[in-house]
Amino acid sequence: MSSTLFRTKKVEQSILDTEEPEHALKKSLSALDLTVFGVGVIIGTGIFVLTGTVAKNNAGPAVALAFVAAGVACALAALCYAEFASTVPVAGSAYTFSYASLGELPAWIIGWDLVLEFALGTAVVAVGWSGYIASLLDNAGWHLPAALSGREGADGFGFDILAAALVLVLTAILVVGTKLSARVTSVVVAIKVTVVLTVIVAGAFLIDGKNYDPFVPKAQPVPAGDSLQSPLIQLMFGWAPSNFGVMGIFTAASVVFFAFIGFDVVATAAEETKNPQRDMPRGIIGSLIICTVLYVAVSIVVTGMQHYTELSVSAPLADAFKATGHPWFAGFISFGAAVGLTTVCMILLLGQTRVFFAMSRDGLLPRFFSHVHPRFKTPHRPTILLGVLIAILAGFTSLSELAELVNIGTLFAFVVVAIGVIILRRSRPDLPRSFRTPWVPFLPILSVCASLWLMLNLPAETWLRFGIWMVVGFFVYFLYGRSHSLLGRRQAASADEAHEPGRGDTA
Repeated sequence: MSSTLFRTKKVEQSILDTEEPEHALKKSLSALDLTVFGVGVIIGTGIFVLTGTVAKNNAGPAVALAFVAAGVACALAALCYAEFASTVPVAGSAYTFSYASLGELPAWIIGWDLVLEFALGTAVVAVGWSGYIASLLDNAGWHLPAALSGREGADGFGFDILAAALVLVLTAILVVGTKLSARVTSVVVAIKVTVVLTVIVAGAFLIDGKNYDPFVPKAQPVPAGDSLQSPLIQLMFGWAPSNFGVMGIFTAASVVFFAFIGFDVVATAAEETKNPQRDMPRGIIGSLIICTVLYVAVSIVVTGMQHYTELSVSAPLADAFKATGHPWFAGFISFGAAVGLTTVCMILLLGQTRVFFAMSRDGLLPRFFSHVHPRFKTPHRPTILLGVLIAILAGFTSLSELAELVNIGTLFAFVVVAIGVIILRRSRPDLPRSFRTPWVPFLPILSVCASLWLMLNLPAETWLRFGIWMVVGFFVYFLYGRSHSLLGRRQAASADEAHEPGRGDTA
């Protein structure tokens, strides 16, 4: 049984499957498209909110160093993703990479994990976008009925019509074509980056050097907790992180790390890239470098405009401009955040549909969903199915308490990909690699350690919910996926042929 659970799919077979006409995606993306996708999904509300919040609560002005530390941790994972995505240019990201290195069951687990990660991520971002748009409408004097404003604070029936509408519109764009979605993303990302750069440049003229003193505030110990809301590392070892000081920088890094989540989604578009061997590493690493520079710049500006002890938690950057006598920027920042969330939602939805499509093409999910549109060459069936389900989820559910599941799912994928790089280097040293992760196995091991450390800092409740989802996934695999696996059927057919008279063993 273990031999079937850990059967691996050869890289050559994965690439060969992408050439079947009715299961082949259209190759239309360039390195620039991939970089835009990466920047589009990474930069969300985090750059406008998280920078000031973490500065006030965890690190002070040294939050800039926390972003550097988090960027380095992400870079370790990005280098592993770059090797896999350029070597195995197949839709599915970490799922496909795991199938080629760890085996079918681990691949199923990571695929099941990514489906949850991207679904919840899309829904959470859509609800956040709805909040910004509703606020802008209120400022213009237009008010939505309470029943169509979402579940938060709803008395009786509540449906977030704006969040659901956004998901459905983006679903339609993704069905029409990945190139179209790339063009839409390019326009929106250009607007978003313009807003960020404007904030950086304008804020630079409002910096007061006194606000950087002290740059690394004195350490403050955090009392250990014993509830499910406490980080798992506290419950396991009784160790509690400290705020501020040198260790506070690393505490802050474990928080701001999640502002970087999204570059891994770029890898899901490998199959739709014109020259994946060259362009995937450029898109993944390029988008990460751009976002790290922007995050560091924003954090330096916001802590220079207002002393970290006076920053607000809900809207620190906007309120910092208000405190310096420039309230107009508050609305400008809200506009930038709302526009930015549109691309985050779209690219998360794209990532999920590609993982679902890849699992379906392998037979682990119904093959009905692995057929591409005859004209647009996009996986229209899973896109429509998942788009409608997520629209309903975003409309009816308050998802704030589930957002951390996105984080643990991403970190779990990072761990699997890093391990997969080491295994594939040993099992297939002959495989052509246009990009090679440096210092293997040292760098992938370092990436695993960094990801595990960040996972341990997540609440125990998040681990419990993640475990429940994984248990459900095991049931689905053993009840359906294992028996319908296309790889399993091919191996069974080969074994039968080998035992036929005249074909190997004789009867």
